[in-house]
Amino acid sequence: MSNPFSQEDGPQPPKLLKAPVEIVANLRLLQQNHDPLIITFEGRNQRFQSYVIEVDRDKQRLILDELIPRDGERFLQNGEAFKVEAFHDGVRVAWQCDHEVRISEHEGARCYISPLPDEVLYHQRRNAFRAPLKQADLIKVSLASDKLRDTYNGQLLDISATGCKLRFPGNISEALQAGQVYERFTAHLPFGALTTPIELRHVQYEDKLDITFAGARFYRMAGNEQRLVERFVYQLQREARRFESDGLF
Repeated sequence: MSNPFSQEDGPQPPKLLKAPVEIVANLRLLQQNHDPLIITFEGRNQRFQSYVIEVDRDKQRLILDELIPRDGERFLQNGEAFKVEAFHDGVRVAWQCDHEVRISEHEGARCYISPLPDEVLYHQRRNAFRAPLKQADLIKVSLASDKLRDTYNGQLLDISATGCKLRFPGNISEALQAGQVYERFTAHLPFGALTTPIELRHVQYEDKLDITFAGARFYRMAGNEQRLVERFVYQLQREARRFESDGLF
């Protein structure tokens, strides 16, 4: 059995993606996982946040959510070029937009429509392979601690040998604190429950979805729990590679 955490899954040199199928696939990952976009305009220091709302390959267009803060919209109206940067599972995804962006509405909310990028920079920087879970197969999790008033139940979005991404219904961002260690994190994996302390790395509440997203690092994990995680990640990695080899992705 090959080691799923071998060097081939470690940091890789940047790649410039030019094939439309690769570009669309990576943009859709950002959309499906609601990964925030960092937008900067040339010659300006201010940074803005947005999200991918829709990737339309047939119409060759990309729909972005309203800029935060909103005053960045005036730069779009001026036709200024901008750079977009996002991070998904330890991968930096970035592209440049030199085209005119159309301001519109999507499902009653402000949005911006631009052509699909001709090329996207793809740079895997995480040492450990991080395996995303399919929407239909999300794992139930719970977070409890002497530092918390309640036990919070949510779902596991992805997992690696060193950490995981979580989501919880509602706004619990004020109850959780980045940098804090919580003693009792439990994930109900297919072949047994994993219980281990975690260190919270970041917390973000999305009011449009009414969901709190959190990133965590496993903290002083025992050997049995580490093997349980490695087994699960290896299983997900093997399924992903089989999926790709079948030509479905």
